[in-house]
Amino acid sequence: MAALRYAGLDDTDSEDELPPGWEQRTTKDGWVYYANHTEEKTQWEHPKTGKRKRIAGDLPYGWEQETDENGQVFFVDHINKRTTYLDPRLAFTVDDNPTKPTSRQRYDSSTTAMEILQGRDFTGQVVVVTGANSGIGFETAKSFALHGAHVILACRNMTRANEAVSRILGEWHKAKVEAMTLDLALLRSVQHFAQAFKAKNVSLHVLVCNAGAFALPWSLTKDGLETTFQVNHLGHFYLVQLLQDVLCRSAPARVVVVSSESHRFTDINDSSGKLDFSRLSPSKNDYWAMLAYNRSKLCNILFSNELHRRLSPRGVTSNAVHPGNMLYSSIHRNWWVYTLLFTLARPFTKSMRETEHERGRGRERGRHGIGNRLQAPSHQPRARRGARTHGPRDRDLAEVGRPTDCATQAPQVATIIRLASNCEETEAHRC
Repeated sequence: MAALRYAGLDDTDSEDELPPGWEQRTTKDGWVYYANHTEEKTQWEHPKTGKRKRIAGDLPYGWEQETDENGQVFFVDHINKRTTYLDPRLAFTVDDNPTKPTSRQRYDSSTTAMEILQGRDFTGQVVVVTGANSGIGFETAKSFALHGAHVILACRNMTRANEAVSRILGEWHKAKVEAMTLDLALLRSVQHFAQAFKAKNVSLHVLVCNAGAFALPWSLTKDGLETTFQVNHLGHFYLVQLLQDVLCRSAPARVVVVSSESHRFTDINDSSGKLDFSRLSPSKNDYWAMLAYNRSKLCNILFSNELHRRLSPRGVTSNAVHPGNMLYSSIHRNWWVYTLLFTLARPFTKSMRETEHERGRGRERGRHGIGNRLQAPSHQPRARRGARTHGPRDRDLAEVGRPTDCATQAPQVATIIRLASNCEETEAHRC
């Protein structure tokens, strides 16, 4: 200490603060070194602590590392349109041999997807998000794209999908994002999407089944099925079946199914405890929009659980997530009463960016994420039995080559970027 005082190195407020004449720099591969301008020399060790440090994580959103004509690294801030030779991550350096943290990082209900994904690099990862032209689907797609993933927006309305792509590219011109046609209300469209995706000869690391319909008046799709059931469940079921081989080849991969807590307020079994297919695609006289939505969300969880049971040995995990109560998005647009209700509740609900962190974190497998925690779904014992019974019948209904049979059988028939990427280990109940 006396030597430091003699050298004038002890007159700073922090042990990490550099003495006068010293500068902190970084190498291309993230190591920190120190330049002494007085003596014109450099060294790896901090002049006060003697510790070696390295950069932690990736560059913040909007920053990019480049090299000038002299081979020196500099950094471009595309958001504020400025350049600097100072690495913006220097404030978050870690010791060369850091000690293991004693507690896990915690997130709360105000955490956003961008905060969850800070420092994550998804370069080389392929992500498909259904219904990604607006709402939480768009926020999910954007979050992954801005962190390097190749994101495909699977949407019914290509005009709005292309507008969403442009908005993402407007935030980062190097984002790898594209739109493809997918209409879940038309099983043949699902088949065409799967064929077009496979023709790209790319992997599939994350599939987010986000698209959904809410409060629809009763109607049948061209496949002869009740629309809410087909869009919310059967379309996604068929999509996963068609892409199952790609997911397995891309392992480790995962499927995230956006469900809802409303699945607890319904049942799809008859009085004897057996699966009642007539409740899934009801006739007009037996139809109630809210009940149809609840049943489709219960089907989502049954499907997610059984998918995880079957594919997890092959490296594909599946999770269901509840995005948040009364989340303000465009899903309520079909009836003015729900629009009014959602508008009144908006000040007390999560934003879409806060919701997306449920999909962007965690290593939970085969679970149902609710808000900031994991929780077992309702009807857990029956869920496993029902899922195994439900699967084969769904495949029959989704057989596009037999539209007449589909029509005949019709009456019988999250947490987004928390569960879609591995950011933390959390103890919770398995579904």
